[in-house]
Amino acid sequence: MSDPASPFPFPIRTECPPGACVCERDRVMADPQADHRPLALTRQQEQKLVERIERIESYADLQHVQALIQKNLGARLRVEPGPNEVRTVRGIIVVLEEKPGLCKKARQAVPSAVRRRLHERPDIAWALLDAHDLFGGQAG
Repeated sequence: MSDPASPFPFPIRTECPPGACVCERDRVMADPQADHRPLALTRQQEQKLVERIERIESYADLQHVQALIQKNLGARLRVEPGPNEVRTVRGIIVVLEEKPGLCKKARQAVPSAVRRRLHERPDIAWALLDAHDLFGGQAG
């Protein structure tokens, strides 16, 4: 339930300690024209998102989670092969883009969860590579 004193119809993330984050939370809250969706990612919602990522079962499911993040937070979750040869999951770029109001902790936790899942389910990483034509259309 949202705080009655809050101008938002949804609960918002509590403020980080001073100097701990660069999310520009106060600026986003003060600007009525700003995209307020990132503020809805409370610590509890962040944990639910991480748990959802940990249940991803396929590349299509990963794409679905990416679309949900875009829709609900207005931020893009990039998961793509790196510019160099990809030999391990570490060669895959996983970034939750910076968005005013989106906490730094979330921008670290979400990509970490995706990396863990790709490591646990290499078939998802292979499908990602195949979708970017890194296997050159060759059956292996």
